[in-house]
Amino acid sequence: MTTARRRVLSGMQPSGLMHLGNYLGALENWKALQEQYDCYFFVADWHALSTNYADTSRIRTFVHEMLIDWLAGGIDPERSTIFIQSRIPEHAILHLLLSMMAPLSWLERNPTYKEKQDEIKEKDLTTYGFLGYPVLQAADILLYKPDFVPVGKDQLPHLELTRELARRFNDIYKATVFPEPKEYLTRFPKVVGTDGRKMSKSYNNTINLSDTEPVVRQKLKTMVTDPARIRRTDPGNPDLCPVYEFHKIYSPQTVQDQVNQDCRTAAIGCIDCKKLVADRMVEQLTPIWDARTKLTQHPSRVEDIVEAGSKRAAAVAGATLHEVNEAMKI
Repeated sequence: MTTARRRVLSGMQPSGLMHLGNYLGALENWKALQEQYDCYFFVADWHALSTNYADTSRIRTFVHEMLIDWLAGGIDPERSTIFIQSRIPEHAILHLLLSMMAPLSWLERNPTYKEKQDEIKEKDLTTYGFLGYPVLQAADILLYKPDFVPVGKDQLPHLELTRELARRFNDIYKATVFPEPKEYLTRFPKVVGTDGRKMSKSYNNTINLSDTEPVVRQKLKTMVTDPARIRRTDPGNPDLCPVYEFHKIYSPQTVQDQVNQDCRTAAIGCIDCKKLVADRMVEQLTPIWDARTKLTQHPSRVEDIVEAGSKRAAAVAGATLHEVNEAMKI
């Protein structure tokens, strides 16, 4: 007899094209989890509406591109269930049922609620959907009864809300429907954007997986460096240089050490430093680009994978919702 593998679930919003921050911060962790766990990965297109409800014109494009990026980046449909949130109506139904019992104070204390409103001032986020999206997130998770949810430390309050809702449901209806998922803490590397801030679609400072080699090299050419290094002969400080952060990710230790030394003594200029890291980045991205090209040429392959994954996900979600309805006597 074989022991069933423990389950992992995670999702990603298609609010824009997938960039290196998404890849290094999430997708690489997902790839590793496939080796040990029964993985469910979904495109959270309904979640994208929480901040992009006023302009939905590109969501379908972003969903398709994200799926291509996942597959090209190493998510294996033979080992993972890949699906789209909106194709599983049970997500919306469980969200509705949980929202009936979610205390308003639990949502208002969510740290992201105020932070995002301060960060994204050009959009009106004073909506019911934005306030309540953690309940939808809880529904996403609880439907599949995962053992673990991959999160960074900053996302722990969201997962704790999911556990609180699970406990509240089980207590109110005197039925152990929902197990409490545990966090799978993952290390999210610091990935800076071309302007030196955190790489983010909101800042328009991303290097995308779908960018071509010339575009990647051009973006790196224009990337900010140590602000104190104005002339070629000025010594620099790699600790203050965003480009050096990419060396830490992509360059071998010998190259990192050499660049560190040469920058501090002005033996190397910023242009040469950027070219070195661009070469390493292109080398590691080329297999992903090649896989993307093949998938782009065969879109039916992507749809077949999503269709199969959605069927598997729907079976699990349907069984859980049946338990919910029985517990609630509806």
